[in-house]
Amino acid sequence: MSIADNVRRVRAEIAEAAISVGRDPGGITLVAAAKQNTAERVREAVLAGVDAVGENRVQELTEKKSRGAYGAAPLHFIGHLQTNKVGAVVGQCSLIESADSQRLLEAISRRALALGIRQDVLLEVNIGAENSKSGVLPGELEPLLEFAAVLPGLRVAGLMAIPPFFSQNGSSRHFFDKMYRLFIDIGEKKYDNVDMLFLSMGMSSSFIDAIRSGSNMVRVGTAIFGERIYTA
Repeated sequence: MSIADNVRRVRAEIAEAAISVGRDPGGITLVAAAKQNTAERVREAVLAGVDAVGENRVQELTEKKSRGAYGAAPLHFIGHLQTNKVGAVVGQCSLIESADSQRLLEAISRRALALGIRQDVLLEVNIGAENSKSGVLPGELEPLLEFAAVLPGLRVAGLMAIPPFFSQNGSSRHFFDKMYRLFIDIGEKKYDNVDMLFLSMGMSSSFIDAIRSGSNMVRVGTAIFGERIYTA
């Protein structure tokens, strides 16, 4: 199947999942996770109508952007961001989905102020408390929100998570449900400089469960582009 066919199929699956729990499919943002895909393939996904493109690596983002890969589609940074790479991302991406520390938030805010902009970010939550993954632990989320609330160069626009992987469908629902409760609870507390607009969770193998649990932004790579071929 072509990338356009895959996007149509994913859209249909998003719609089915949303409707099954009484949600509007139009409220789900489809982010094409473009890691290890060429600028040409990313352009195909944009032309097929994905809502945004997500990149994990600064070098890939810079190279593909120079080749016009993203067109008019919003660009998200969805990988682990090092503070020394902030300058290449702030102002280039409409959303940084993976902010997870005071140091990184400070660097983002400082760079945004230098550019005269306010950068939207999501706070990444390590909802499964996995040592191998980035993200703030759930119990440390509120102190990080309080820190972000006073930074003038950014706005926290929601939360992002990558729950533990399970091969069996439905096994991640507990983690997705927990993230949704955090998302709702934070929204009710009315922090300054914090708007709970986006709950980004769910990837190719799990976006249906994530949507059923309340996700309104999914990051889909393999289901759009096919299996990645990793090179040394």
